[in-house]
Amino acid sequence: MSSESHLAFEPPEARAEADGQPLAPPDRIALRDHVVEADIGAFQQERGTTQRLRFNVVVEVTPPKAPLEDDVDKILSYDTISEAIAHELGAERLNLLETLAERVADRILTEDQALRVFVRIEKLDRGPGALGVEIVRRPGQAAPVPLSDDDIPHPVVVHLSNRAVHAPELIRLLDQLEAGDAPAILCVGASDGGGPVTGRALPDRRIALLAIEMNAWVLAARDRRCVVVGTRTELDWAMKHGQICVWAPYKIVLDAVDGDQTEVEDPLSLTAWFAALMQADEILAVDSPLPETDLPARALAVGEAP
Repeated sequence: MSSESHLAFEPPEARAEADGQPLAPPDRIALRDHVVEADIGAFQQERGTTQRLRFNVVVEVTPPKAPLEDDVDKILSYDTISEAIAHELGAERLNLLETLAERVADRILTEDQALRVFVRIEKLDRGPGALGVEIVRRPGQAAPVPLSDDDIPHPVVVHLSNRAVHAPELIRLLDQLEAGDAPAILCVGASDGGGPVTGRALPDRRIALLAIEMNAWVLAARDRRCVVVGTRTELDWAMKHGQICVWAPYKIVLDAVDGDQTEVEDPLSLTAWFAALMQADEILAVDSPLPETDLPARALAVGEAP
């Protein structure tokens, strides 16, 4: 623990004395001992269960330029901190406290009044003590602000039946998708043979996802333009560069906050969930029924133009 981080949680006079400041140190707002439950962690035994996290966050802020007049709109609200925590925990399942701390700090530092933020996060259920991480960030140290909704590519998600995967007309479909205006992401189910069944829910769920990934590689073997992709970062990069992707679902499903609710043995339902996650413009169901979805969806024959 650095002395600077420690002092962030000390009274103002202690900070002023340590910094040798004749004047008062910056104003600050704080959220202390904020405990929430979250599914987080890199170890297998941490997946699929929640554990308590304790947050202590201090934000140094610029002093008000005009009288406050008791107006909440003139300050950086405490809700900014709690909402940043809730937003990042709800965005996706994370493996590392370090990642969560960075994202919480980044979100807080988008506020104009924020000068510096101290974030301490501790796991309370991993041992006899609290295991945690502390970071200190200023504007400019933070990661780039996430893309706005206007900048996010909205793909066409294409669900292919196994017959479509092996059909000669697939190459023509890829040509048409490549020439289209929207990036294309291809989705498949498991091969007709499926995978082994253990009779236990957790292993069978993982096997079902791996069986889909195996079939994704079968599709990728049909054409070099079909690149198997399994992370959101790779998907975003591929969409921005016009690359046709084949979705490998294992990591994204397991890391999603609601991933345990997805029906991994129903490929159409899984495709619909993924399309909603990616904010797709449309779902194309090639040689398969339409999925149940609120998104625009069309059914195509194998050789039909999209």
